[in-house]
Amino acid sequence: MPQADGDDRPRVRYEVREQVAYVTLDRPDCLNALDLRTHAELARVWDDVEADDDVRVAVLTGAGDRAFSVGQDLKERARLNQQGAAPTSRGQPGWPRLTERFSLSKPVVARVAGYALGGGLELALACDIVVASEDATLGLPEVRLGLVPGAGGAFRLARQMPLRAAMGHLLTGRPMTAATALRHGLVNDVVPRDGLDACVAGWTDDLIAAAPLAQRALKEAVLHSVDHPLPDAFRTRYHWEEVRMRSADAAEGPRAFAEKRPPVWRGR
Repeated sequence: MPQADGDDRPRVRYEVREQVAYVTLDRPDCLNALDLRTHAELARVWDDVEADDDVRVAVLTGAGDRAFSVGQDLKERARLNQQGAAPTSRGQPGWPRLTERFSLSKPVVARVAGYALGGGLELALACDIVVASEDATLGLPEVRLGLVPGAGGAFRLARQMPLRAAMGHLLTGRPMTAATALRHGLVNDVVPRDGLDACVAGWTDDLIAAAPLAQRALKEAVLHSVDHPLPDAFRTRYHWEEVRMRSADAAEGPRAFAEKRPPVWRGR
């Protein structure tokens, strides 16, 4: 969808290498801010990630060395407000975004360098694994702009870190360092900038070595049950677990162990 500023350059770079889909927000000149076109392109990418049997894991990152993403393109938002557009993304290009795409079954790793603010942090919080550089800055500053983190930031932050700490950041818009994010469990690893790619590669290697249907079953069961009482979690039937139990992979793992060889996963 062309933008009013006439900039028709792609917003997202997407490539698949050795079963890993690399998804790069590609607007470094504006710190990878998310406009409507970015969301529309991302929607097509996530559709492809889910449908492509050659993709085992996705890595989401931002172009340039300054930011993962600073969130919503506020210049575009101001222009849309002047045009009378509804103050919501529902029904607009790119819906559902990753933050509301609850059926995405494959693991997603966020590679965070520089700023991850607003909608950028919301994207990272929606990923399964987050690796950050030591100089990363994370935050949800919406309250300072008369806004709220409407792509799930308030919900996920309060679930992924202690409530009082989350409220402090949400109600003030204060940013946090990567070290603080690690201390609160928001990220899995914090490494020097020059070690970021190697750390991400370590995660993707381990993810690819694991059984794909077991991963899908685990992701679905964990995310769909985390807020349920434990007895309800046990009683719930999960689609991907039904698939896994009836798959060749369910027998391949024990067989490979008994035969002292690496398993060969079929993933279906």
